[in-house]
Amino acid sequence: MCGIAGCYQQAGGERLVNVMSDQIAHRGPDAAGVWSHEDRRVSMWLAHRRLSIIDLTAAADQPLSKHGLTLIYNGELYNYKELRAELAGRGVRFATKSDTEVVLEALRMWGPEALARFRGMFALALADTATGELTLARDPLGIKPLYYLPRGDGVLFASELKALLAAVGPELRIEPGALVASMLYYWVPEQSCAVHGVRKLPAGSWARFRPDGTHETRAYWRVQDVALEAAATPAADLRSVIEESVAAHLVADVPVSSFLSGGLDSSIVTVLAHQGASEVDAYTITFRPEDQKLEAMPDDAVYARKVAAQFGIKLHEIEISPHIVSLLPRMVGILDEPIGDPAAINTLLMCEAARARGVKVILSGMGADELFGGYRKHLACMMASRYGRLPGAVRAGARFAVDRLPVSIGDRGLRYPRWAKRFMTFADLHEEARFRRSYTLYDPEDLAALIDPDLENQVAEVIEQHRDIYDDNELDDEVNRMCLADTRLFMAGLNLTYTDRAAMAASVEVRVPFVDLVVAQAAFSIPGSEKIRGRMQKAALRDAAESWLPAEIVHRPKASFGAPLRAWVRNDLRELINDVLVAGDLVQTGMLRRQAVERLIADDRAGRQDNSKQIWQLLSMELWYRNVRSMGVAA
Repeated sequence: MCGIAGCYQQAGGERLVNVMSDQIAHRGPDAAGVWSHEDRRVSMWLAHRRLSIIDLTAAADQPLSKHGLTLIYNGELYNYKELRAELAGRGVRFATKSDTEVVLEALRMWGPEALARFRGMFALALADTATGELTLARDPLGIKPLYYLPRGDGVLFASELKALLAAVGPELRIEPGALVASMLYYWVPEQSCAVHGVRKLPAGSWARFRPDGTHETRAYWRVQDVALEAAATPAADLRSVIEESVAAHLVADVPVSSFLSGGLDSSIVTVLAHQGASEVDAYTITFRPEDQKLEAMPDDAVYARKVAAQFGIKLHEIEISPHIVSLLPRMVGILDEPIGDPAAINTLLMCEAARARGVKVILSGMGADELFGGYRKHLACMMASRYGRLPGAVRAGARFAVDRLPVSIGDRGLRYPRWAKRFMTFADLHEEARFRRSYTLYDPEDLAALIDPDLENQVAEVIEQHRDIYDDNELDDEVNRMCLADTRLFMAGLNLTYTDRAAMAASVEVRVPFVDLVVAQAAFSIPGSEKIRGRMQKAALRDAAESWLPAEIVHRPKASFGAPLRAWVRNDLRELINDVLVAGDLVQTGMLRRQAVERLIADDRAGRQDNSKQIWQLLSMELWYRNVRSMGVAA
């Protein structure tokens, strides 16, 4: 796992690439390198920061140059040994034992067609001195990031947005539509970027830049196509698919650890990994009792301890009780774009604790909820479909009663009233709107009332984009349509993004065995009726897990990877909210309407509504806005 940056056809390339490399030093503390090539046609500069995982020798450092090709590569190729053997059989000679050299030679042998043969996570750049061309590519499901900025006849690119801002920030400006999207979703979707002109290379695609200033971008793998093909095949054997994926993700020349929440997904990954490599240990989080009380959070650590004890896994417990007032601004800087999910803090603190013990690689159960229908919103949307068939008078009475329920009494949060209020915001909507409203923060009208009237048209554009993505498939069941939308939006735009930034800030690689092209294909071969069976979610995955885990873990309710957000918003962050959000730049410039912001805060503090997510997102966005403005980015 590493960080990459580069300049193509850019004056001052040496300065630019060095500035960008410095910004991503945390991604690769083990080695650093810069490569350049200039001739009468082209100027290319590539920089790499290495976190050594496979082949720890200096021979595997990057940029890696060989016979006219130079590669910088951020990621891991889990099937590199198989590909290496195939290439060797075709006469390729290898100088290292790294997966990086396999990537380079596979691209030489097969061109972009090699990308579909890679099983792993990656973002890469390949320079060809013979043609003067630069190729960028990204893994099928978007696990690893790659930002790029077309500039003149060339391009700048990097693993993190902050690298581009440090290099050319005064040339750039904030993209207001992306901020509106962040307010709606509480993260910025992959199809947008918070800085105008900067793009994210789409998952499963490659782009090629040429000396004459032309370029092309093409997809080599699309999850919507894979889902449709898989839906026409018999249901996969999930046990063998998941066992094989976890085993593949253990490939490393350093020790591997695992996240363990005590929930189904992390328990599957941890137990299978431990069976494959007995030295695998695990990390779990706990919270202050008073924070759990207000959040109405179950104590998931109890289950993590049970799993660890039963299977003889060494468990490290980390209490999440940060000084959030000082940590939040740091977290905002790490995340690169305005992301309002406090779970990123859990990832950062766990990775820092693991890194302090010398750990470089941690496995995560992320992705199972998106692929197998595990979020509460999935079940809630199916329940809403049935609710919509009730008589209007019954629905009106239910709404009247729920509207009057408090979400907290004193210092105790009330979980079921909170969920009921949430349900009522989308229960009467049609499928796509119902799904969107089940996980976004505002009704369109409420969001429009919160922002500058000149930005109201952006709300409609963001919602139209969601509709286009949700409808961009030919699947015939609602559960799998939701899973596909989550894979393209929620998983890529939020979960994979914050995991990458938070983990790499601690110089730790997080691997996600469920976010795998083979597992994804298997997941969409499972009909929706076998993902949500009655009120049981992830039913097919639970069936598979019965051969690995005790029933107590297989059939327990979903374990969240959340944080005591309500306690932080109500208590720790109270003054920061007053001083930084209400009196902040976004309110002062008019992008946010002061009265609407004050109303959100007042309703939350009075216990009438749970607006903690909205307030956290707005505060995070305000801090992000100040950060990028300090780097010269225009409003």
